[in-house]
Amino acid sequence: MKIVREFEQQIADFYQAPFAVATDSCTHAIELCLRYQLPNCVITIPARTYISVPFTLLKLNIPYRFLDTDWKDYYFLDGTNIVDSAVYFQKNGYLKNTLMCLSFQYRKTLSLGRGGAILCSSQQEYDTLKRMSYDGRSDDISWREQNIKTVGYHYYMTPETAELGIERLKTAVPKPTQGSQDYPYLPNMDVFQSNNT
Repeated sequence: MKIVREFEQQIADFYQAPFAVATDSCTHAIELCLRYQLPNCVITIPARTYISVPFTLLKLNIPYRFLDTDWKDYYFLDGTNIVDSAVYFQKNGYLKNTLMCLSFQYRKTLSLGRGGAILCSSQQEYDTLKRMSYDGRSDDISWREQNIKTVGYHYYMTPETAELGIERLKTAVPKPTQGSQDYPYLPNMDVFQSNNT
């Protein structure tokens, strides 16, 4: 998957991050980071965010609570170094020593239809998250020839999406700042009435 690795390098260079792991969505990027870190605390998230964030916490049985707070461009999943930066497209914008989760969904600045990435700071984070995103295997040889040692998920970016990303990255222009004001108040939704800690 040489083209995917090329896209990862270009995204890492754009944000000035040491590494980038391409994924099929920002939601799955966040999930992989949570599975990687296995936080042992109640995660605090903004009451105004995309609905998949609390759904992912529910899926993983991670307790969470909503906090009525304003945010702009990105926010931390408090209790972790995981950053939901789905709407953040900024050259040299990497926050050091974090796991920054990006979205390339069709409404985002780098509009690829679907896709995401995790910006990270170490080779070990990259190697583990890459394997986790790619069914637990390395992407350079057939899985039949590998001794799989990592539980993996089918969350990788396709070569076609990566190729489109390389092309669109050349001309992508950041959109106006987005943040909490662009999202509904999730605690008012019935689905969260009994699930919020």
